[in-house]
Amino acid sequence: MQLECVFFGPFRDAVGTKTVHYETTAEAVGDLLRELEAEFSELDGELVAADGSELAGDTVVTLDKRNVTHIDGLDTRLREDAVIRLVPSVYGG
Repeated sequence: MQLECVFFGPFRDAVGTKTVHYETTAEAVGDLLRELEAEFSELDGELVAADGSELAGDTVVTLDKRNVTHIDGLDTRLREDAVIRLVPSVYGG
């Protein structure tokens, strides 16, 4: 299936562009995030926690503008032409 992945902040820097039209066989958000970590080495460990049970840190991932933690987390099902936004936590002072 074809997805649009939109990266923000340091994630954009790691990927080298803001938007990627990504072809995947992933059925769930967690599978997609693991694929993206493998595809873009600078994302490795930045999207999914080391134990694989949740998002890494305070990363926010949305599926068509809905936070996946409010759906089924990493088990949230993907659908053709969905827009996935990946936002790292940003702290400042």
